[in-house]
Amino acid sequence: MHGPALSGWLLMVLCGATGAYCLLRTRDGTERERRSARAEALMGFGMAAMAVPGALFTLPEWMWSVYAVVFGAAALHAVVHARGGGHHLHHLVGSLAMVYMAVTMAPGAGGATGGGHAGHGAGAAGGVPVLTGALLVYYALYVLHSAGRLIPAPAPVGVAAGGGGDGHGGMAAAPAWRARPELALACRLTMGIAMFAMLLTL
Repeated sequence: MHGPALSGWLLMVLCGATGAYCLLRTRDGTERERRSARAEALMGFGMAAMAVPGALFTLPEWMWSVYAVVFGAAALHAVVHARGGGHHLHHLVGSLAMVYMAVTMAPGAGGATGGGHAGHGAGAAGGVPVLTGALLVYYALYVLHSAGRLIPAPAPVGVAAGGGGDGHGGMAAAPAWRARPELALACRLTMGIAMFAMLLTL
């Protein structure tokens, strides 16, 4: 990934924190929700490691092959579960995007002879322009869609804000903080923004 070191630091911290939260989410919810949280934790940590500024640490050349294998396996896993709904398809796109970035950033990609992780990859800048552009469009739309879902819907007329009850005159129990759906959606939005930024500076 090309670009200033500051953006690398910000992406590293943001993706690492998001991956850590997704890891906490693997302890709650249904099996499908835990599986989704595991996939998102892998994506968050993978993006954090990929965003480490070259001035701090230079990834060994073999790490790019490991990236391709790990996220290639994650893509196959997403294909197996793609019948379960659209979010598994999003995991598939994300895993394939990570494979694409790993191949593009690998030393020697596109005939480059540079020094690996410095500046985030010595591959041909931008990889395949059409593919990079398609991924950028996908993630831009995903971010806009996710941001729209985070905007609270107006309360129906006659219902007080926060007035949901448990049917017995009491307040419904709030879910654990790590299981709150809006936080999970915010994490997905964060990773979508980070993926867009990484593709933009590829």
